[in-house]
Amino acid sequence: MAVDLRRTRPLWATAAAVLAAAALSACGSEATPAAAPAPTSAAPSTAAPTSATPQILGKMRGYSTVRELSETADLVVRGEVEATGFRVDEVLRATAGSTVRAGAQITLASLDGGVADMAHMSKLEAGQVVVLYLAQDPAAPTFRTLSGDFGVFDLSGTGAEAAATTRSQTMAVSGMLAEDPTASGHGFRTTLGQLRSVAAQVK
Repeated sequence: MAVDLRRTRPLWATAAAVLAAAALSACGSEATPAAAPAPTSAAPSTAAPTSATPQILGKMRGYSTVRELSETADLVVRGEVEATGFRVDEVLRATAGSTVRAGAQITLASLDGGVADMAHMSKLEAGQVVVLYLAQDPAAPTFRTLSGDFGVFDLSGTGAEAAATTRSQTMAVSGMLAEDPTASGHGFRTTLGQLRSVAAQVK
C-alpha cells in the first residue's frame, strides 16, 4: 500500500515539535546539584592561642632552686628577727640602688591574708636567726619573704658551715642550681657558705 507523503509530513512535523518541547522541558526542570553541606564542626585548630592561660589568683609561686630564689629576690639577707623588725647582719645580695647595709633594721610585712596558701605558712618570731629572700613593697619601705616559707632558711651554727634549712618541707626548693625531683617535698638543707656562693653568682 502506498503512503501519501503529503499526509504524513504534518505528522512528522508535529512529532518533531512534541519531542523538541519535551527535550526543552526536561532541560529546564533538571535540578541544580545541591551545594555541599556545611561541616557541623570545625576541624581542630593548630593556631597558637591568642592569649596566655590566665594565672590562678590567690596562689603563690613556687621556687625550685636556690638560684631561682636569688635571681628573683630584691634582697637576700642574713640576720635575726627582732620584736621591732629584722636586724640585718649580712647582705648576701641586693638589687641595684638598694640602701640596705649590714647593721640596718628593716620592716617585714605580713603576707596577704587573701592568699590561699597563707594558712600553711609559718611566722617569723623574735630570736630566730635566718636567711631571708625578700621582695620589696613598691609602695612602702617594707619587705616580704618570697612566697612565704619558700624565702626562709633557718640557720644553726656559725660561720660558712652553719646549717641552712628550709623553713618548710613542702614549700621549699629542691636544689641549689638544678631541681632535684627526688628531694621535692622533703625540705632542703645546705650551708650558709653555699647560699652566699649562689647569691654572688647572680648579677
